[in-house]
Amino acid sequence: MKNIFWVLKWLLKAGIFFTLFAFALNNQQDITVHFFFGNQWQAPQVLVVLTAFAIGVVVGVLGMVPWWWQQRQASHVVPMPAAAASPPASPVAAGPAYADGI
Repeated sequence: MKNIFWVLKWLLKAGIFFTLFAFALNNQQDITVHFFFGNQWQAPQVLVVLTAFAIGVVVGVLGMVPWWWQQRQASHVVPMPAAAASPPASPVAAGPAYADGI
């Protein structure tokens, strides 16, 4: 059973690879990307799509950095020792724990 899932996983990976490879072969025509101030870039369409994907990944990772940093700082908080966490018990009773508002 484990071998069947292993084979299916690799068939899925191969299918995705060949689909993307066929996409790259079918989109080899040059396109022009127009920027501001008359600048332009001519490149194969698949390269433009790959560049847009890579820029999206970089923006996504940079957007997650503050959250990752906060999570990392929160995981490095050192807890206080148990003896210092609670105030020392006094030998004199402080009174009832619950007062009825009177």
